[in-house]
Amino acid sequence: MSRRQRHRRGVRTHPGQTRRHGAAVDTLNSGIEQTFKRVKGIEGLAANLSDATRMLALVEEAVKHLGRIDILVNDFPWPIEAPLTDADTQLKDLLQQRSAFILSLCRSALPHLKKSPSGRIISIGFLRSVFAADSDAAFAKAEQDLAAITTAFVMETGDFGITANYVQPGAIMTPVSREVFRKNKALRDFCIARSAVHRLGESIDVARVVSFLAGDEAAFVNGTGITVDGGRQLS
Repeated sequence: MSRRQRHRRGVRTHPGQTRRHGAAVDTLNSGIEQTFKRVKGIEGLAANLSDATRMLALVEEAVKHLGRIDILVNDFPWPIEAPLTDADTQLKDLLQQRSAFILSLCRSALPHLKKSPSGRIISIGFLRSVFAADSDAAFAKAEQDLAAITTAFVMETGDFGITANYVQPGAIMTPVSREVFRKNKALRDFCIARSAVHRLGESIDVARVVSFLAGDEAAFVNGTGITVDGGRQLS
């Protein structure tokens, strides 16, 4: 799997610590180790991410490197051959796969998160570029599915002070999106026109929201989602 198609997730130490250390995990041949080799405080880890049942081994590997887990960020940007439509049956399979990976990873990390003074679970939704211009229903279904997963974890983790939230990106310019928009300029133009700020988003726009949810300022934000799309302008 190419770097632009990788499944990425991250774990990090407590947000209130002076010294921060974390890990970014990607597929075996993604080059993740070299990508983060010169990034201070973040270690790149390669792992077999083709099977949801292997998430426990991944968590234990991360704990071996970090000593603990306080923040878990789930991001599964599966590549697609073409943007999905409302009638596309592939969406159901994608949602089932995403659910299996997120649930397995979170439950594997839960014993460690329970030991944290401020455990955080943050999941990232599918980019708008995954969906065709006429697929508002499919896009909404994908977010509803992620919201349901998040709500389920809130019920399991609230007593331990662990928060679970999600971020729903809009049209964010990533290597995957760039390739989609190169092939489908009409979708790119649609996404720009649909945004109230009339531009595509950048990865940093999503990262800033994730950073907020991971920090102490979001201690009472739980079981909710934040949309990062520049505002949706309805036609």
